[in-house]
Amino acid sequence: MNRINPAKLLHSKWTAVAPQKREKHFMVVEVEYDEEGAVLSCLLEAVLTKSQYPIDWRELKNTERWRQGWK
Repeated sequence: MNRINPAKLLHSKWTAVAPQKREKHFMVVEVEYDEEGAVLSCLLEAVLTKSQYPIDWRELKNTERWRQGWK
């Protein structure tokens, strides 16, 4: 399981284990927090195509789908 600090989520880099449409490397470009600092929403951007995808930030903990950093 990837360890993620929600406060450091913005601008973090991720690699998809099973890339689709040649999109392998991603960066978190937007994170919305509530008053208590809990993550409400997270937006990933593919480095190659600049396509953006909303994602539940907890999904990034799944090592079968995501690797932390660009590998």
